[in-house]
Amino acid sequence: MKKTRKQDALDYHSSGRPGKIEVIPTKATSSQRDLSLAYSPGVAEPCLKIAENKDDVYKYTVKGNLVGVISNGTSVLGLGNIGAEAAKPVMEGKGLLFKIFADIDVFDIELNVDTADEFVRIVKALEPTFGGVNLEDIKAPECFEIESRLKEELNIPVMHDDQHGTAIISGAALLNALEIQKKKIEKAKFVVAGAGAAAVSCTRIYIALGAKKENIVMVDTRGVIRRDREDLDPIKEEFATKRKLHTLEDALKNADVFIGLSRGGILSPAMLKSMAKNPIVFAMANPDPEISYELALKTRKDIVMATGRSDYPNQVNNVLGFPYIFRGALDVRATTINEAMKLAAVRAIADLAKRSVPEAVNLAYNQQNITFGKEYIIPKPVDYRLITHVAPAVAKAAMETGVARDKIKDWDQYRAALRKRLGLDDSMMRAVSEKARSNPKRVVFAEADTYKILKAAQIVIEEGLARPILLGNRKKIRKLVEENALEIYDSPVIDPAEIPEDKVKVYAAMLYKKRQRRGMTEGEARKLIRSARNYLGAAMVELGEADALVSGLTKNYAETIRPALQLIGTAPGIRKVAGMYLLLTRKGPIFIADTTVNEDPLVDDIVDITLLIENAVRKFNVQPRIALLSYSNFGSHEGDVPRKMREAVARLHAEHPHLIVEGEMQANFATNAALLDDNFPFSTLAGEAANTLICPNLESGNIAYKLLQEVGGAEAVGPILLGMKKPVHILQLGSSVREIVNIVTIAVVDAQEKADLAK
Repeated sequence: MKKTRKQDALDYHSSGRPGKIEVIPTKATSSQRDLSLAYSPGVAEPCLKIAENKDDVYKYTVKGNLVGVISNGTSVLGLGNIGAEAAKPVMEGKGLLFKIFADIDVFDIELNVDTADEFVRIVKALEPTFGGVNLEDIKAPECFEIESRLKEELNIPVMHDDQHGTAIISGAALLNALEIQKKKIEKAKFVVAGAGAAAVSCTRIYIALGAKKENIVMVDTRGVIRRDREDLDPIKEEFATKRKLHTLEDALKNADVFIGLSRGGILSPAMLKSMAKNPIVFAMANPDPEISYELALKTRKDIVMATGRSDYPNQVNNVLGFPYIFRGALDVRATTINEAMKLAAVRAIADLAKRSVPEAVNLAYNQQNITFGKEYIIPKPVDYRLITHVAPAVAKAAMETGVARDKIKDWDQYRAALRKRLGLDDSMMRAVSEKARSNPKRVVFAEADTYKILKAAQIVIEEGLARPILLGNRKKIRKLVEENALEIYDSPVIDPAEIPEDKVKVYAAMLYKKRQRRGMTEGEARKLIRSARNYLGAAMVELGEADALVSGLTKNYAETIRPALQLIGTAPGIRKVAGMYLLLTRKGPIFIADTTVNEDPLVDDIVDITLLIENAVRKFNVQPRIALLSYSNFGSHEGDVPRKMREAVARLHAEHPHLIVEGEMQANFATNAALLDDNFPFSTLAGEAANTLICPNLESGNIAYKLLQEVGGAEAVGPILLGMKKPVHILQLGSSVREIVNIVTIAVVDAQEKADLAK
């Protein structure tokens, strides 16, 4: 299991601006005119329009894309009744998920109330603010009453995700598991361990999908919920059985399906063996399932297994549902989220798992071809098709059941709008991280006696991204580990001063052989291996003792790249290496080159760099739309820079007609599709902005990415060194721990791809 360190979690939430979310203006605010339109006196106009017609609130305000995530903190995760204030980090996190997965804005509201009456009264008064309400972490049985009353009394969609999220996702998984195990839902015998909000909602949705109530046995902490028990509330009475069963062990004999929403370890191998042929087990207790994945598969080879865990196949993860359910409901201004909409989401999620998996998802999990089967019964969270598959299904169900106040007429156009909402932004890095995690590689950290490098090493170990090899002074490393309570686990530490002489001779001989005709002596080669860690790290990679090298935190770029070029060199057919940055912006990813290597490239160099970058961008599953930048637009100015970029574009058009490449052009025209179309409609980039920018020299490339990073608020991932025979990636001087982790992740994926090519 991934180990989330307590201090790391606290630092994550408290560093910089406290919390995880903020409010961002969506209109210009730079002038006095802007402010007079945004507030007084201009704001009076939309106020008057809304006063005349309340529905205009959707036209002039954020209401139509705003969800309230509301809790009283009485049942927070596995922490219990910890109070409204303590629930706030969870509600902020839910808001973050709404935004990154479905572009839904959120205000989180924590209510200091205990009764259902108070809760309902306050939320009802907030109805004018929100387009929808997501109820969260409210204890049973109050949660049932609260949701029921709010759905009845509000005219906007309301959903308690703790109840319905797990129900919807597990319902989709159940449909597919039954199909794989060749069982009919109406004949299947169910055992549900747990009687809380999630268990009750799951059971109800299974019945809606066709399960028979008489075939369902629910078990709580006191045993089977039987009709002759005297401690049953109305909710439990709904699922009480007449059958003469008392324990979980009794109930499981010959059962087809086990649904676990209780606590870890309650399902023993003996109980599992007593189930019917081809059993289905959803052990969804977190963090420890009712039975571990390994033990379940060891006990029954014929099982289909799902858990709530991300480190095993078939994770029942609510993020597969709630963002897209609310997206569809908001987009048709639904007055509620009804059963038909929830069932539409179930079937859409189930159907998506049967469809051909996009290459991006295969790559994220480092698999050749993920296919529908026992280990893939529900989609992966990184599957970008969820928004275009689930949201339209929910919206359509709302329209068909008469709860939609708006209609979608062009579904293809709607799906295109959904894709445009998200771009790829940090979902791209999430996919890259998943790919790295699927097959972590050995990465040499050449400056391991620094705090940032050791902290990054700890993170990549705990995240399962890489297997660090730490180069540095052993005493310094030990001291930093002790002083900062770091854990580097069993990562090898190599102190250059301690390397046996015979090993030094091997490394030095290789270096000498490669550089003897460039003025290097054997003695100099031995000295460099002993004293310069970048030479030692590069030698280890070249000899196959490591898969990748990451360095540069404390040294300048040229000093770091030189040993790699001398010992490893460029890939076959590559004349120039180049440095590229991936910038994660609000408008989607932008790739910029060359930002770190080639000071003043010639026309031939620009062509080579463009081809190198184009190939790299494709590996991120992005169609490169390339602009060669200058201060000139298509010959509007003369000069050495416009001329070389113009000539490079002509060469690329002639020799590589498949490329979408244009120039020379100014950066604003390259990144603003409307501006380009209005002025230069002949451009091959017409209709869509460029996402790959080739700068005319190192100076402009370096300035551009740093301005976007610091002023534009883009997250910079890089520099990514391209064109090397084996993976070497050079950090910028003073990189943050997060930037180091990103580069290590890129290095691991680079090593995976190079290993595949070498096979």
